[in-house]
Amino acid sequence: MQTALADFIRDTPTGREADAILRSCVHCGFCLPACPTYQLLGDELDSPRGRIYLMKQLLEGEPVTVSTQLHLDRCLTCRACESACPSGVQYGRLLDIGRGLTEQRVRRAPAAWIRRYLLRKLVPHPRRVKALLNLAGAVRPLLPRALQARVPSPASARPAPRRARGAAPRARHVVLLEGCVQPVLAADINPAAQRLLASLGIAAVRARAACCGALAHHLAAHSEAIVQVRRNVDLLWPHVDEGAEAVVATASACAAMVSDYGRLLQHDPAYATRAARIAALARDISQVLHAEGPALRAALAADAGGARRSVRVAFQAPCTLQHALRVKGVIEPLLLAAGFTLTEVSDGHRCCGSAGTYSLLQPQLAGQLLRAKIAALEAGAPEVIATANIGCQLHIASATAVPVRHWVELLASSLRDA
Repeated sequence: MQTALADFIRDTPTGREADAILRSCVHCGFCLPACPTYQLLGDELDSPRGRIYLMKQLLEGEPVTVSTQLHLDRCLTCRACESACPSGVQYGRLLDIGRGLTEQRVRRAPAAWIRRYLLRKLVPHPRRVKALLNLAGAVRPLLPRALQARVPSPASARPAPRRARGAAPRARHVVLLEGCVQPVLAADINPAAQRLLASLGIAAVRARAACCGALAHHLAAHSEAIVQVRRNVDLLWPHVDEGAEAVVATASACAAMVSDYGRLLQHDPAYATRAARIAALARDISQVLHAEGPALRAALAADAGGARRSVRVAFQAPCTLQHALRVKGVIEPLLLAAGFTLTEVSDGHRCCGSAGTYSLLQPQLAGQLLRAKIAALEAGAPEVIATANIGCQLHIASATAVPVRHWVELLASSLRDA
């Protein structure tokens, strides 16, 4: 694609990056059938190809309208288009640039601005989330039934075992990110990951709760996100400097964000080197356990009980796992080794509609995607639905009676001392 970027961005690092991405797109259309919103709406401007055209206009200095903002807002950032693209177009990165510029040029309605502001100021902070959930729980019986399903009960906090300050690290150890919402809403996930890692002789040092910055970043509050990213680099670097093998997240969305720290801070001389190192060590828990595959599968096979072999599990692969991190076919063999039976799930590449804050900001589209995902997951009559991201877990659980759990919880439950 030929471009003629406007003077305001042409000779900037962002402009050069955007120009390279635009030029890599050949408008072949392979992205169209992969795009959830195009499949729902049938509008070219709600497809990756159409949104790229809108962003090209923006970057070339054309007027930006509320309509442009709407079409960019409707994107889930699922990045399924990237998996389908034969040209390797970095659509997700271009979308971040386009959204940021649009946010500067198009004023949102007060109600929409406040909603997005509150999400940024509440969700990344565990104490605020817990207080809000306690309040919501108190009035839950008074809420409409549809809203009641979206108000989970806050999980009881558990003390996080940590290595004492100044103590010598074990021979093998990783840093396990606590996350922000997850410890409040699903406190059993990180301890389950710790148990699995411990069974392999790997100690997990749990870093105190801190938002990875993804929420603010994808809401186009890029300066706010960079502050969070720098804070996390400062938090994580001492662990990396002490020899941590990996920076591990049990939420695939967080792993995807941390793996991007190097690029986000590449022009910051005070942080670039450390951020690049942390990004290189970023892993979803599935990647770490897969690397230990033979030993873990042997342990799981030895411990899998006969009764557990009848438990039917439908696995939902989050978009951040399969499209952002490009991790596919890794978790299912581990569940099988533990004795679980996997049901067939059609259209496994499709987004469930959670997409961070998308289900809150675009409830109608998210609801349509959720209903389709639930139908696919429930088709095989599973007893449990497993996923790899807290956002997907909560979103799916709001619309099904089938228990929804993180897959590491299922795996940890199969260990002999469970």
